[in-house]
Formats: sequence, C-alpha cells, structure tokens
Amino acid sequence: MRPLEELRVESLGPSRFASPLAARLQLDMRAFTREDERVLISAEAPFDLGRTFEKAGPRESVFFEGPRSRAAITTCGGLCPGINNAVRSLVLQLHHAYGVREVFGIRDGFAGLVPNPVRAPMRLVTDAVRFMHRLGGSVLGTSRHRVIPEEAVDVLVRDHIDMLFLIGGEGTLRGASAVQAEIARRKLSIAVVCIPKTIDNDIPLLDKTFGFDTAVDLARVAVDAAHTEATGVPNGIGVVKLMGRDSGFIAATAALASGEANFCLLPEFPWSERTLFAAIEARVVSRGHAVLVVAEGCGVTLVTDASDHDASGNLRYTSAALDIGQHLRDRLAAHFKERSVAVNLKYIDPSYTIRSAAANGADSIYSSVLARHAVHAAMAGKTNVVVGRKNGIFVHVPIPAVIANKRRVDHELWRLVCEVTGQPPLA
Repeated sequence: MRPLEELRVESLGPSRFASPLAARLQLDMRAFTREDERVLISAEAPFDLGRTFEKAGPRESVFFEGPRSRAAITTCGGLCPGINNAVRSLVLQLHHAYGVREVFGIRDGFAGLVPNPVRAPMRLVTDAVRFMHRLGGSVLGTSRHRVIPEEAVDVLVRDHIDMLFLIGGEGTLRGASAVQAEIARRKLSIAVVCIPKTIDNDIPLLDKTFGFDTAVDLARVAVDAAHTEATGVPNGIGVVKLMGRDSGFIAATAALASGEANFCLLPEFPWSERTLFAAIEARVVSRGHAVLVVAEGCGVTLVTDASDHDASGNLRYTSAALDIGQHLRDRLAAHFKERSVAVNLKYIDPSYTIRSAAANGADSIYSSVLARHAVHAAMAGKTNVVVGRKNGIFVHVPIPAVIANKRRVDHELWRLVCEVTGQPPLA
C-alpha cells in the first residue's frame, strides 16, 4: 500500500552520487536506508499502512556532492537545552561524513536571512564548534523575527547555499515551509530540513522534541524546592509556574517526577479559581501545606482584547496581565487573608533558568542524533521535511503534516497526574 500523499517526503530529484559513507565509515549496503522503508505512525492495532512515515537514515546514493556543496544553519524562537549540541553535530556530520567544508551559521534566526544582515554569518569549521555542546543557549543567537520568504531565498541564492538547516519550534517550521514554497516557485535545488526544538514538547506526530528531558529534570527541582519550603513552615503553600504555552507537558511530567505536587493545572483541562482555592484551603487545614504546579498557558483565562503578543504573534504570558503564576500567588494570599488564615506562601518561577540550561545526557544524545539524521536527509535531497523520532525510530515527516495542529496532553497522562497528585476535579 502506498503512503498517503500528505506523508510523502519531497525530494529535489534523483540522487546521482554514491554516498561517501560507504568508504569513509566502511559500511556495507545493509547499513543504508532504502527509500521504501516506512515507520508506522501508531504502533497500536489496527494498522493503516497508508499512515506511515519515511524512515530516516543514510542513503546509498546522495543528491549533493559534499565537497562542492554549501550548508547554512540557523536557530530560531526561544532558547532550549540542546541547541548548541545540534549545531555542533550538524557541522561535524557535514564535514567528516560527507566532506562539506563550507558551513555557515546564520545569526539570530530569521533575522539573519535578510539581504543586509546586521551581523555576517559565522563560518562554522570544526574548531569553531569544539566546545559548543557544553554551553546552554544558542551560540548562533536566536530571535522571533518573522521570515520574509522572498528575502530569505535571495540570501540563500546570493551565498550559494545548497542546504538550509533550521532548528526551532512551530513558528520556525511554518517559516521554513514558506521559504521552501518560495524555493519551489523559483525551481531551485535547495534542501530545507528542520530539527524540532521546543521544551514544550508540543510538536505533533513525534515521540518528543529535544530539550524536554532537561526541562523536566530542572522543573522537578523547582517542585521539590516548593515542597521543602511549604513543609518547613506552618500552613505553607508553594506555587510553581512552569513553561507550557498551549501544552502542559512540562508541568504534568514534572509533577509526576517529583511526586510532591498536590495540584497541577494545565491549559488542556478546565479548572475554576473558586474550586481550586477551596481545595487548597481544605488541604492546608487538614495537612498543613500544599504545593501547586501551574503551566503558563493557563494564563489564557486572563486574556482580553488588549493582551500583549510577541513578535511571533503568540500571547505574551510573561506579561504582568497574563502571568498566571503571579496572579494565583496574589489571589491565594488575598483568599486566605479574607478568611483570617495565616499562610506562608512561596512562589517559584524557574522558566528562564530551565530553558537557558545546558542539555542533560539524554538531550545531548537526542539532539545530536537528530542533527546527524538531518544531514543524511539533506544530502539525499530531501526537502520541506522535519527529522524526528516515532515509536523509537527516526523518521522524515513533511513539514505541512507537522504544522497542521499541536500536540497536547491527552486524557491518559492527565488521569495519571490526577492520581499522583490526588487532586479532586477542579472545573
């Protein structure tokens, strides 16, 4: 059975060159991925063989000749643990595996893909990335600048770029798709390959995105600290706000990892302030402490027509008017004051500490492997594609399929959160 059309990965054309990996890495033909190898989207029966992904991996023949090719890398959107690991692995894979000597780092995301960038691209030789993986943030810089496809492609043509690697989340993927459309309109042979990056873990169809494991590790520390503070004083309340714009995976998973949260609020599931405060009050009266974990996206309950948006068009949940963590902190303090109940309330917001951290071991490996598969894809002429992992296998997913919707916490994970926290229905 043929895969569905929307899951077919675009190619720049037939691959005419033998892959240099066979000689460089002494690989036999069994080590290469065949074009007809597919991966099921769902590992649960019944199976729909049309809903399969193209399997990632090195191809026996490639579209580009490495020594004659040029590549560019850019990082977009918010910071995330593992960005520098991915950049470093892209450079090393391009250089050592395929012989690509000219690799450029586009500074500050899409802001660097304009005809007259403020900062010239960074020449990414192997020595330049030697220690990059030990750092948090993005050595190339990042921004939420909106891409202008015509200008971006002008820059790629001007600089003779054959492969463009973009590391970013949903907004980056949408921008990449627009750039690819302009490339196709001009009938150019430039590969556009994306590596999904977001600590929110909200990219659909994939197992997870890099940076998420590190975020959960550090978020758990914050939840544990809130519990320590709450149990160390009479009537202690700890409130922890974690990132999660539309999907509450960090808050949900950190609550599970810690085991010390008593209440968890996610943007996917309804809650009311009155019911929540009554439950917290009952908990404080009976047990002497309470810990509340809330995802930033719950601030959608505070949205008005005048609410701030960032350069990408997203609601600015860090603004004073939409900061759900500070809102709940202040409203809880007022609630207990009205009832003449003395409480010790501590508020923790580790958001920027988490996303600017260096990657942990799991994310270091994951981001590196994603990057190496991205190079295999681009060298084989794959384009308009995201490299990810599904059912433990690395795959190619067409960008349009990924940006069609967002991944959200499902009822199974939510049930587990409610069981671990012991929280009552809060709607």
